[in-house]
Amino acid sequence: MPALPVMIITLCVFALAYRYYSAFLAAKVFALNAGAQTPAYTRRDGQNYYPMSKWVLFGHHFAAISGAGPLIGPVLAAQFGYLPGLLWIVLGVVLGGAVQDFIILVASTRRGARSLVEIVREDVGRPAGLAAAIAVLFIVIVALAGLGFVVVNALAESSWGTFTIAASIPIALAMGIYIFGMNQGASGAVKTGSIVGVTLLLLAVLLGKFIPEIPWLHELFLLDRKGIIIALAVYGFFASVLPVWLLLAPRDYLSSYMKLAVVFLLVAGVIIVNPKLHFPAVTEFIHGGGPIVPGKVWPFCFITIMCGAISGFHALVASGTTPKMLSNECHARPIGYGCMLLEGLVAVVCLVAASAMHPGDYYAINVSAAVYEGLQDSLGIAPVNLSMLTQQVGETTLAGRTGGAVSLAVGMAQIFSAIPGLAGLMKYWYHFAIMFEALFILTTIDAGTRIARFILQEFCGRFYAPFKNPGWLPGNLLASAAVVACWGFLIWNASIKTIWPMFGIANQLLAAIALAVGTVILVEMKKVKYVWVTLIPMAFVTVTTLTAAIQMVLYHYWPPNAPAWVIQINIALMAVITTCALIIFAGAILKITKPSAIPERGCSFSQPQHKMSSPEEQDGPLG
Repeated sequence: MPALPVMIITLCVFALAYRYYSAFLAAKVFALNAGAQTPAYTRRDGQNYYPMSKWVLFGHHFAAISGAGPLIGPVLAAQFGYLPGLLWIVLGVVLGGAVQDFIILVASTRRGARSLVEIVREDVGRPAGLAAAIAVLFIVIVALAGLGFVVVNALAESSWGTFTIAASIPIALAMGIYIFGMNQGASGAVKTGSIVGVTLLLLAVLLGKFIPEIPWLHELFLLDRKGIIIALAVYGFFASVLPVWLLLAPRDYLSSYMKLAVVFLLVAGVIIVNPKLHFPAVTEFIHGGGPIVPGKVWPFCFITIMCGAISGFHALVASGTTPKMLSNECHARPIGYGCMLLEGLVAVVCLVAASAMHPGDYYAINVSAAVYEGLQDSLGIAPVNLSMLTQQVGETTLAGRTGGAVSLAVGMAQIFSAIPGLAGLMKYWYHFAIMFEALFILTTIDAGTRIARFILQEFCGRFYAPFKNPGWLPGNLLASAAVVACWGFLIWNASIKTIWPMFGIANQLLAAIALAVGTVILVEMKKVKYVWVTLIPMAFVTVTTLTAAIQMVLYHYWPPNAPAWVIQINIALMAVITTCALIIFAGAILKITKPSAIPERGCSFSQPQHKMSSPEEQDGPLG
């Protein structure tokens, strides 16, 4: 099947969803008010609370939420065929993921930029709040470990990629100082800083290809797996500690240019090249027994593809850094709903890139040699272009490069190289794609570490009050170091077999929690007739994820060569997260079924009255 119809249908569905469904949510369900003061102004401290322009914050939010999920998940789920993943991405993002991001961003903004944990404590109850604090902290650490694992595999032994990623840090620092430190975020400074920053980043990408040819620079930036983990931990610590305007926001904003440019170039490439999808719509592995994802298509396709359809991690960003920088309540629509649609588009493009490979080449890259021999014997799957691809990308071997990142880079490079005028550059496109994947994911690591630091400080503040102040330097340093140490430890001892499914289940359980909280919020707002917008996706995600968790523990994903203590830690984490989620669900059901337990808040949370803005008032004529 050609890929063009898939891309056209996806673009049309997303455009209609944003224009009409998000407008319905903004005007009828949330009643957004452009005149309401946001926490970025009322609590402005120059450290965490700082008003950003709509598009700077759009770039930061998109960069923060766009991690490994929309890149790697669709690639791994391609073993089921392209159709299950495609349906889940398109329907999941429109009806679930974007709705979750939108409602949590609005709720947090109207409550002083409170975190998801604080919202649970206030709206669902103190026991649920305590459970949420424990669950969210564990989930974030697992999520950061899953994201970081992919970064480590992508950058290890690549001086080109490491140099480019490293260069983005001083460029972002200079942008932050110029735009926000010297010019207080003036629009002219944003424009000038963006042009210079993007130019320098592109220059770093171009110069990166010469790094392997300069011995001392090659030696400096060529890090093995352990070296990348240490460097990643150091960066995550400083990204969490430094003021948000100095490194986090400008770096994510800068990264968003590359992310968006590559995404749109990929979309254009698919439309121009119209590659053939060599994978069938569904494969024999939908019934289980797959070489990459052992379980059946339901529920395991839905935890393998997470961020591209719905992601609980996004609820932490939407109630973490973003509401502290939202300058206009109506910006929540393009940032909350629009960014998630864009991430769904990324997932579809990655699914197309993976499905355009011949199955024999795809499996040769994504499974071990022993497993691949079994596939050749049982299914007659043989490599088609593997030797030629290996030569074209300039690698010594592609076989057995598990984890999804390498096969995605090959698929992307094939599409780019097929664009007229770009043939013969596959080696450069491949290494560019590897670097792009690392940059894409790393921006979630920095925002996620900062969010986890906020959560840990809130939790520790129960026992020692100064921790509650996010600007208290000792608490900032201690919490950041603890978070980095935890996810760094998991990465150090992880494998794709153990970390990715655990990441998927933890992430989706957090999404179910966020949708449960959203349902309580709608009841609290006296919008009972609209609770279906959160209740339906919550029910589906909850049942699917709990089923996957049970099947994972009982039947799948514990390789015989994994150390026993690693498996025990993973199962313990799963048990704690699942138990906490069930406590929160019970609290939410109690609140919903006993309306008298819900305080009178009206429909505006902290504002006495809200104007119901039209889509044109919120975002201009085109939304």
